[in-house]
Amino acid sequence: QVQLVESGGGLVQPGGSLRLSCAVSRGAFNVMGWYRQAPGNQRELVAAITRGGSTNYADSVNGRFTISRDNAKNTIYLQMNSLKPEDTAVYYCDVISVGGLHYWGQGTQVTVSS
Repeated sequence: QVQLVESGGGLVQPGGSLRLSCAVSRGAFNVMGWYRQAPGNQRELVAAITRGGSTNYADSVNGRFTISRDNAKNTIYLQMNSLKPEDTAVYYCDVISVGGLHYWGQGTQVTVSS
């Protein structure tokens, strides 16, 4: 059973920063990423990274968020800077197996508000 444990969410003022972490219990995955879902919206891709370090970002976060991974620790990170109220959402960690299966974390709430 693959388990993903996220941490690092919370309440931050506009313009502030947060760093999310996601530790994966077992397995090696080529693609790992972060999604988010705001109330009333569909879940959307925020950023993804391959095992080799290639990255992909949603236009709305490009230049403000940075995804990274530590393959030795089987952990991925999302550094979020210059946060905006529209970044408020539940953030989910996701990994994709060789067979195309998605494994999800439980989600961590990020709230950007003054």
